[in-house]
Order: sequence, then structure tokens, then C-alpha cells
Amino acid sequence: MEYLGIDFSCALGSLRHGKIPEKDCLLPLISKLLGYCIVAASTTVKLPQILKILKNGSVRGLSVVAFELEVVGYTIALAYCLHQGLPFSAFGELAFLLVQAIILVAIIYYYSQPLGASTWIRALLYCAVAPTILAGQIDPILFEALYASQHAVFLFARIPQIWANFSNKSTGELSFLTCFMNFAGSIVRVFTSLQEKAPISVVLGSAIGIATNGTILSQIILYRNARATEEKKKK
Repeated sequence: MEYLGIDFSCALGSLRHGKIPEKDCLLPLISKLLGYCIVAASTTVKLPQILKILKNGSVRGLSVVAFELEVVGYTIALAYCLHQGLPFSAFGELAFLLVQAIILVAIIYYYSQPLGASTWIRALLYCAVAPTILAGQIDPILFEALYASQHAVFLFARIPQIWANFSNKSTGELSFLTCFMNFAGSIVRVFTSLQEKAPISVVLGSAIGIATNGTILSQIILYRNARATEEKKKK
């Protein structure tokens, strides 16, 4: 019995005989199910951040460069996974995250008016190059190098935001829910990538996501508690 590329026959066969499925049968099944759960959750992961900005009409404390680099990283990662022929359950969330990240950057641009010339140049350069990368119309060796660099891209996408949080002792309009979902998704994706026998570079990217998203999440908790304590003292 197979559905959406998930083979349930092994597990169902064991359960019919009153037995717990073997590890070699259960782990791949769990991996596939978790993979599709991540894909489903990714359709709304950045929605809390988008809604928070729209509600407050502010991008206070948000690093524009950080969100721009995130778009670049998702573009490279999605293109690579597509052309490596990985199963959709192993990377499908990247497509939804990319679309939401682009919308998020557009909203940040809107609330960051007026935009400088350098911002427009970066946006136009992305629009010119992204279709070629997503279509895989570049040299395979260059493609591998580009994918290797996306780990650095994601790392440097987080560093400006982490530094801004530390400098301001505040996380501004960052959404706790979005950051938590990013962190949890990175943890689960390490497990599913290992089970799907994805390239080690894919696993490394998820591991970096755990470290960076975990740092930002801890800053949100830390500075929120500090702010609450300060407000109590004022009262």
C-alpha cells in the first residue's frame, strides 16, 4: 500500500499480526510523514511574521539584508534539490518558504521607504539571475559550488539579525511563532535528510539552521523577559 510515495505495507503488515514494526520499517515511514508535515507547515511558517508587520505597520528591529539573503539562500537550495532529483518530501518546504520570503521582503521594502539605489540594484539583480538558477541552466561544477555557498548565505542572513537584536537588546517586530517554526523545522529536517540519504551538504544546511534559528529564538525569549521585568519595575 503506497500513498504519496509513502509505503505503508510494511508497518500495516506488522500491526495486523499484533507486532510493533521493525526499526528499518518504522524510521523511513516516520521520516516520510514528518517530511510532508514540514511541507504542510511551511505553507504558513512566515505568515505570523507578515501579519505582525502589517498589524503594527512597522519593520522596527528587522534587518533588511538578513531577509534578502534568506531569499537568495532559499533560491539556491530549492534549485539544487530540484536538479538532484530528491523526493518532494525531502525539500518541498523550500518552494513555499521562497514564495513567502519574497512577499516578506516586498513588505519590508514597502515599510522601509524611501529605498536607496543599492536596494533597487540588489532586487533587480536577483530578478535577473534567479530564473537561470532555478532552471538549472548553469555549469554543474558551478552549481555545486553555488550550493556549497548557500550555507554561508544562510549563516550570513542570520548574523545581521542576531547582531541587531544584541545591539538593540530587543527583537523588534520579529515573530516568535515564525522563529520557533523555523527552529523546529530545522531539527526535523536533519532527521528526514539522514533517512532520505540526502547529500551531507543538505544535512549541514539544516544543522546551521538549528544553530542560527535557535540563537534568534533564545534572543526573543531573553529580551522579552528583560522588557517585561523592566516594565514591572517602572510600575
